[in-house]
Amino acid sequence: MELKHNEKLDIEFILKDIDKYRPRRRGWHWREGTGQKRTIGKFEYYDMSEPLKNSQPLPAAKYFDNIDPQPKAVITTEIASGRFEDDIRRMRMAAWHGADHIMVIRTAGQSHFDGLIEGTPQGVGGIPVTRKQVRAQRKALDYIEDEVGRPINYHSYVSGVAGPEIAVMFAEEGVNGAHQDPQYNVLYRNINMIRSFVDAAEAKRVMAWADMAQIDGAHNANATAREAWKVMPELMVQHAINSIYSVKVGMKKENICLSTVPPTAPPAPCMRLDLPYAVALRELFREYKMRAQMNTKYMESSTREATVTHVLNLLISQLTSADIQSTITPDEGRNVPWHIYNIEAVDTAKQAFAGMDGLTEMVEIKRHEGELAEKVRELKERAILFMEEILEVGGYFNAVEQGFFVDSGYYPERNGDGIFRKIDGGVGAGAVYERDEDYMAPVTAHFGYNNVAQYGEEYVDDPAKLIGGSTFEDPSKIIFIDELDENDNVNVRLEEVKELRKTSKIKPEMEWLGDGIVLMTIFLPTDERTAEFAAIEVGKKMGLEDVEVIHKEIMQEAEGTRIELKGRVTFTIDTKDLVIPPKPKVLSEDEIRKDIENKPMKIVAATVGEDEHSVGLREIIDIKHGGIEKYGIECHILGTSVPVEKLVDAAIELNADAILCSTIISHDDIHYKNMKKLHELCIEKGIRDRIILVAGGTQVSNELAVESGMDAGFGRGTKGEHVATFLVEKRREMNYED
Repeated sequence: MELKHNEKLDIEFILKDIDKYRPRRRGWHWREGTGQKRTIGKFEYYDMSEPLKNSQPLPAAKYFDNIDPQPKAVITTEIASGRFEDDIRRMRMAAWHGADHIMVIRTAGQSHFDGLIEGTPQGVGGIPVTRKQVRAQRKALDYIEDEVGRPINYHSYVSGVAGPEIAVMFAEEGVNGAHQDPQYNVLYRNINMIRSFVDAAEAKRVMAWADMAQIDGAHNANATAREAWKVMPELMVQHAINSIYSVKVGMKKENICLSTVPPTAPPAPCMRLDLPYAVALRELFREYKMRAQMNTKYMESSTREATVTHVLNLLISQLTSADIQSTITPDEGRNVPWHIYNIEAVDTAKQAFAGMDGLTEMVEIKRHEGELAEKVRELKERAILFMEEILEVGGYFNAVEQGFFVDSGYYPERNGDGIFRKIDGGVGAGAVYERDEDYMAPVTAHFGYNNVAQYGEEYVDDPAKLIGGSTFEDPSKIIFIDELDENDNVNVRLEEVKELRKTSKIKPEMEWLGDGIVLMTIFLPTDERTAEFAAIEVGKKMGLEDVEVIHKEIMQEAEGTRIELKGRVTFTIDTKDLVIPPKPKVLSEDEIRKDIENKPMKIVAATVGEDEHSVGLREIIDIKHGGIEKYGIECHILGTSVPVEKLVDAAIELNADAILCSTIISHDDIHYKNMKKLHELCIEKGIRDRIILVAGGTQVSNELAVESGMDAGFGRGTKGEHVATFLVEKRREMNYED
């Protein structure tokens, strides 16, 4: 199947024969065409990768021939709403905007299951990662990456006590990247540390076979520590432990990614704190990849605030490096994973990197002198001292038992608020057993002693040969278990929204098809607490259900509060019943200019009658506002409250091609009466057949304007390009008739 850009993705096709689907590739894909200058449109770029075949450019791209430069870093978005069929649709949107690293987060509860979840739909408390969900999303991404013209990396988490089982399933199903960090299990899931590291060895070996990129979880320390900017030395130690452990297990260094997160955010002086850490990290770990991400610790519900922090983080990435650039959205603060914020975050990264293209050719950080140099050296020294103390106390496990980690003291200072775990405690304690001397498992990518040499040397590196290949070599051996819940599965959910998928009816949505959720911004002239509950009442009176305030921001404690409100509508809209006028035609700027150059155009314009409004007319004409002057059209503005007779006389005197009549006041239909008068006066003066008459105003409709004798009427939302296009095409039509 080939996706068509103007047709919705067929979820039922994706699910068809899903039990027979096999991934067509494995391994991570880095962006291509980096490290070279390239011309895109009218500009030369230094830091961009190959463009996409199909994409959605930034809004402002229309001023630059709709170019869509793609940064050199892989761009991440996290998509996990709980309904994988809707997440697939969001994945397509994200890919069109430039995301090529799609992450799906596993539920916290799933980390504590001691086996792979099979046959389960939405699961417990979050997003379960099941074989069917993974397979459906990877299959959909096969088609989506063909559509946009770039391989897309599919990613989830190899964590929890079922980590090795998850890793095997991911390798079987073509997952391209995963988080894997045994320290994360220990510190944040209270999984027994011995169990965690043994499981990690098995999981990492499997990931290495599948050529998956690995991201660690060290950044969680500065997302959870009380004073995150003080744990930078510890973060570097955590990165070091996980990185070298991965190498020792057999993973390639180029597939190991450090999850680097700036430890502060404004209003803290973040660049002075975050930049030295970024430099130190990249110098100490120069053989590894960097995955840059925002710090979720400081993320509130303000989209503006999150965007500013995001852009400052992107500046650090541009000044240093980022192989993978993550894009965290305000969903973290709102707990609402909405389509629009995934896309906005991806666009923020794309826009910022395009704007900063070539920055390092002009700007250089003061690496070898001053405060930056001192801070970088200090961080490295503190990290090395931290590691030395770990060795002194008997190693990592003992250090964890003594609460070394996620302590908010700036090492060697300690505040005693670290996370304490026991070597013999936690989930899965006592669940690790020494292998028997004759232990043998005839499977691929198995870690540790496997006792297969007795069967022949050819089996030492490939024990699966003993059974004709494991599931990695022979996918037919995979047992596919479909969803088992009769009431909560994808087929039931699709049936519930069948009308919205199969007919012309639509409904607002933010997260799931048919969820009916709308978002509103309200300003209320009262204090924050009163505004919150007044806004909820406003939503209810508007007919919304499940009304909830998701953001509140004080403008001034007595004068007013900004509220963002979400609610649910129950109705649907049938698009076949809509009366949709044709979209205004717009010629390119070059085409309009060429026409005017070949045959100059002159217009007279005014606000007529007793109307004193002039702003709208100026927006259409003035070059500052993108008005028709910019095309070379000679414009004569007579002012406001101009009699219709004066406008016609001026047109005759100047031998104008067109009259632009602006009219805002509409009581007693005076605006249409003035149009009719203008038309009749032009007939009386003998110029109607050779002059173009255009009327405009907020209350003007094209249909009624034409009925009143105008050639066209332009209402609210009109821009200069619309009027200029009409003038050029109308003059061509008149000349043709002549």
